Amino acid sequence: MGRNRQTQRNRRTGRTRGPALRIAAALAVTAAVGTVSAAAPAPVPRAHQAAPPAAAKSPLAVGYGGAVASVDADASAAGIEVLRRGGNAVDAAVATAAALGVTEPYSSGIGGGGYFLYYNARQHRVFTVDGRETAPHSATDQLFVENGKPLAFADAVTSGRSVGVPGTAATWQTALDSWGSQSLDQVLRPAERIARDGFTVDATFNAQTAANQDRFKDFPDTARLFLPGGQPPAVGSTLRNPQLARTYQELGAKGVGAIYHGDIGADIVRTVRQPPVDPAATRVVRTGDLTTADLAAYRAKEQAPTHTGYRGLDVYGPAPSSSGGTTVAEALNILEHTDLAHASEAQYLHHYLEASRIAFADRGRWVGDPAFEQVPTAGLTSKAFAASRACLIKDDAALTSPLAPGDPAHPVPCGATGTAAPTTYEGDNTTHLTVADKWGNVVAYTLTIEQTGGSAITVPGRGFLLNNELTDFSFVPANPAVHDPNLPGPGKRPRSSISPTIVLKDGRVDFALGSPGGATIITTVLQVLTEHVDRGLPLVDAIAAPRASQRNAVNTELEPALWGSPLQAQLEAIGHHFTQNPEIGAATGIQRLPDGRWLAAAEPVRRGGGSARVVCPST
Repeated sequence: MGRNRQTQRNRRTGRTRGPALRIAAALAVTAAVGTVSAAAPAPVPRAHQAAPPAAAKSPLAVGYGGAVASVDADASAAGIEVLRRGGNAVDAAVATAAALGVTEPYSSGIGGGGYFLYYNARQHRVFTVDGRETAPHSATDQLFVENGKPLAFADAVTSGRSVGVPGTAATWQTALDSWGSQSLDQVLRPAERIARDGFTVDATFNAQTAANQDRFKDFPDTARLFLPGGQPPAVGSTLRNPQLARTYQELGAKGVGAIYHGDIGADIVRTVRQPPVDPAATRVVRTGDLTTADLAAYRAKEQAPTHTGYRGLDVYGPAPSSSGGTTVAEALNILEHTDLAHASEAQYLHHYLEASRIAFADRGRWVGDPAFEQVPTAGLTSKAFAASRACLIKDDAALTSPLAPGDPAHPVPCGATGTAAPTTYEGDNTTHLTVADKWGNVVAYTLTIEQTGGSAITVPGRGFLLNNELTDFSFVPANPAVHDPNLPGPGKRPRSSISPTIVLKDGRVDFALGSPGGATIITTVLQVLTEHVDRGLPLVDAIAAPRASQRNAVNTELEPALWGSPLQAQLEAIGHHFTQNPEIGAATGIQRLPDGRWLAAAEPVRRGGGSARVVCPST
């Protein structure tokens, strides 16, 4: 947890060149979209750094020197600022994430956790950091059970009981120590400035605040920060968070020990154990049992990524405790048995949905925290197991859910070896960023506080919301007859669906992507990846395309653009059932072009549109 070592500066070197892909349409759009360019600024003392003008959002940018794609223009600008002053992809990723903690505080921040995926261009290797939150050491499998019954989700979320030990700051320091070139203090400065000087409230921020107004008003510190005058901040107004600016400054000066061994951590523990509720509130807010010993014991884990081959590419993702890497890999292995490039649109979607249905059935049975469960990662990502499951898919008939899982250790061709269990609920908010630097290093990083607004509890005087990540555990087994690997336990990490993904060709980065969206993260990454690789869509178009999500449920979720379409009718004719979801995911990605330029891509519409930027734009 110490300060960033200057000896890590040498790790940022090394170049890579990506292969040719079908990008003509994306490049044609670049000139129309455009990005802002500026020369590298001379270093100035912190006290004299002025807030840069807000950058316009663009879903596409192409150019040299590195790239950043996130949901927010100020956050992407923070990452670009660090790249321009000589930082590498890891430095810029932490800077972008810290800025998102200011401008997208309902989805991220130092009160949460996440998974960090890093490609080292010099070594041609992918590394990961598991920064998932953990349960207190006092937690049992009865954490969310009262009087013999599971708590209602709404009662569990807005409580101290839902708060896990935050892992975000430990993730930042671990990544910087291992692969960064700048100190935590340096990379936090752009976010500190945004928090101090303020950012412009957009329609998405206003709507998310309004949706949480009833929760936020019950916590005085949250209300003072996010409900000025008792109402959500108006679109176009400036929101400042000087408390978070001071917290970032303290974190930069003292290091992450300020959280895991110091004053910030003590404030977190006090808040969890005695949530500061408005005396006039009628809400029952349950206390948590987090201790300073729980914080002191926390470690972000460096571990090997998941891996599978797909159509000549190498696909890497996060290993358990996330289910993202194993589930995406299994679905891809299943889909390799079908020629998706020449399938009709309806048959493409049918096979994509069925592969996801199968992979989610296996995820539910087998994936949990590997420190507590025997997770068969190698089996779940194996070609042999996928082959035994792929033959379940028929061209003319949909499977029914809940589908029973298979057994990676004893695969039965075209059959199941277990009892079906429904997929448990998972909150749908998170944020994702993707970064590349001029040396060819790449980061795909997804971070979260779980539900929009997390627990709704702001740490007094600190300016950040606490997570409700422990509600990602199963409250009770999904099926009492089936072992559930995702029940709470002491120091256990709840299963996640976070799926930052890096794709290599011939050992060099081809593209990288990720998304927020709870369990829909997995299906979003899978759909964007196959739309791009198999269907030939430019990355920015694959991100923008309408989405469907099947997660071993009776109904498949459809975005409005597909609802009532001929595709829906064709899929219903072979047994699919649908329900609407107004928005599935909000992806960002980067791609290395054949001429050495970077392409950054983000959402054009979802969550108000994303922000893709490069250091030196070109067309």
